[in-house]
Amino acid sequence: MLIAEQTFAAIDFESAGAERGMTDVPVQIGMATWSAENGHADHFTSFIHTERQITWAAQKVHGISSEDLADAPKLMLLWSQIKRTLADRIVVAHGHGTEKRYLRAFPAHGFGPWVDTLLLARAAWPELPSHSLGDLCEHFQLTEKVSVLVSEKTWHDALYDATASLVLLEHLIKTFELENVSVELLVHPDTSTWHRLRR
Repeated sequence: MLIAEQTFAAIDFESAGAERGMTDVPVQIGMATWSAENGHADHFTSFIHTERQITWAAQKVHGISSEDLADAPKLMLLWSQIKRTLADRIVVAHGHGTEKRYLRAFPAHGFGPWVDTLLLARAAWPELPSHSLGDLCEHFQLTEKVSVLVSEKTWHDALYDATASLVLLEHLIKTFELENVSVELLVHPDTSTWHRLRR
């Protein structure tokens, strides 16, 4: 499977924040797609209802309040939209642990393979002092493009962050001229391979 032939679907969750003895829960989802042929598309975002109160620390990061969730659907009711966006596509996230964990609400969903732009960035640009999504987009001057694609949103909004991971992935693919390379290079970033690409 060549990279140029694939559609990549990014997903990001914002959470209620961790509390002692309680499992963290999602309060917002954002999804978007990108392909070399069709560009950026399929933006979707929704708050997610939960009975849990959002912690002060989490609210300070993403700005989502419990009042925002009052009329929001529960995660299970978003299944059809999630499946429509992610099924049969390469799934993208920046540090995909949280996204994979929340998607366990749908056993045997079968989404994947996954591309983790955090692991990719560390392999492609190990010399950078930070590999956070925001710092990478600032370093490569990608933030303005993200803001144009999802206007009126900013960092730690789920749709903004999902879109940012796709913009970063697009930048990486074009920088290293990977369009006609197997997608396996992105799914399983081998450090030695990326070292050769940087030469």
